[in-house]
Amino acid sequence: MTRFVRWAAAAAASALLAAGCSGGDTSDDGKGGLSWGRCKATADGPAPSSEWQCATLEVPLDWSKPDGETIGLGLIRAKARGGDRVGSLLFNFGGPGASGVSMMPSYAPTVSRLRERYDLVSWDPRGVGASEGVRCRADQEIQAAESVDVTPDTPAEEKAYLADAADFGRGCEKNAGKLLAHVSTADSARDMDRIREVLGDARMHYFGISYGTELGGTYAHLFPEKVGRMTLDAVVDPGADTVGHAENQARGFQRALDNYLASTGQDPQEGSREIAALLRRIDDRPLSAGTPERKLTQSLAVTGIILPLYDKDSWPTLTSALAAAKKGDGSELLALADGYNERDPSGRYGTTTHSQRVISCLDDRQRPTAAGTRKLLPRFEKISPVFGTFLAWDTAGWCHDWPVPGQHDTPEVGAPGAAPVLVVGNTGDPATPYEGARRMADELGEGVGVMLTWRGEGHGAYGSGSDCVDSTVEAYLLDGSVPKDGKVCS
Repeated sequence: MTRFVRWAAAAAASALLAAGCSGGDTSDDGKGGLSWGRCKATADGPAPSSEWQCATLEVPLDWSKPDGETIGLGLIRAKARGGDRVGSLLFNFGGPGASGVSMMPSYAPTVSRLRERYDLVSWDPRGVGASEGVRCRADQEIQAAESVDVTPDTPAEEKAYLADAADFGRGCEKNAGKLLAHVSTADSARDMDRIREVLGDARMHYFGISYGTELGGTYAHLFPEKVGRMTLDAVVDPGADTVGHAENQARGFQRALDNYLASTGQDPQEGSREIAALLRRIDDRPLSAGTPERKLTQSLAVTGIILPLYDKDSWPTLTSALAAAKKGDGSELLALADGYNERDPSGRYGTTTHSQRVISCLDDRQRPTAAGTRKLLPRFEKISPVFGTFLAWDTAGWCHDWPVPGQHDTPEVGAPGAAPVLVVGNTGDPATPYEGARRMADELGEGVGVMLTWRGEGHGAYGSGSDCVDSTVEAYLLDGSVPKDGKVCS
């Protein structure tokens, strides 16, 4: 099964560092027994600088059995630079499945002002990276699955697509074992509260991006009295079910593509028709990509188109890649797809996709069928001629024949009595469309969800070039200054 995009953090495609915890030079905070030590290099990259410390926190595998078997969570932190410290600021970069241990050092320059008053802290959620990370397939199997048609046109292609999806799930079950039933968003929210406790903070100060907003909303629902200063940026719609999320993303990516096409002087409708026709040609005959063992398939082409839509500064890269593909050269789109799929030049793949799938399939109760998808296709194709078909079929394949049942149709995020939560929505966000931010603010509850809008482009608003957004978020997190609900930054 070739993944299509779900609640992804684009930053996961460009993570520069990976870190673990070494055994030497440890310091114990005396709060829950955390021993912080120097982070070590891994096979994926060098260790971060000495200002970063790593630790492992033991938490219950099953939160309904708090005295039972435990698992280890990998944590990373850099201490606050200033003297007027608020506490720890916990980050989740989305996915689900993005590694906070890997991402935090590379994201730190973006949030350097916040470090004046906060320890910057992140972690690998359960099932991710250094926290019992799940791998469902070997690298060779992942590459072989690139040939599976994820928009099947015949009964044989449909059978192969669903068989591959079921095989992926069996691989997850074989390698994750009983962990597979304990990697839900609610499990991670409870882990967050344990992290808050051992860090010595009376309240949870939190910055969630993309899927991290759903995790933050879940935490606020479970622990409203513990919410401190919480910012949710690039917001997942908490009211959308599996099909609803796919529709939202079809709408969001098409909107971003339209904006990209308009910026290049093209008519968005005509430009979309041309790209859709290109994808159909690639479906019939994959493109040469400069390497004899691999070709640019339709699925990889779509993934390659999607990655640059996360960031307006990457739009020229998309122009070049599309121009090359129209001439029969798929190498540039393949390189973009490989970046998204965390494939390095040696053929090694990252496991964000694996973690993403085991978490979301445990969360999502809905299991759309192939027959249901066929009925959805006209609606999805109307929403997006480029992305609709892929996202419609993704609803059927993503959790097909999954080994464990899902937990809910939509997450609970209502948090009456919680402190104000700053919800940041970007009108041009492709992966988490703007409408989801308003829904999150409403569902958190009156007096809790405070809406900030940025009229911009790309996945996420903070650190994306708006002084208005950055200053508003920083005033809230650093000084506790809550903006007026409905503030707009242009």
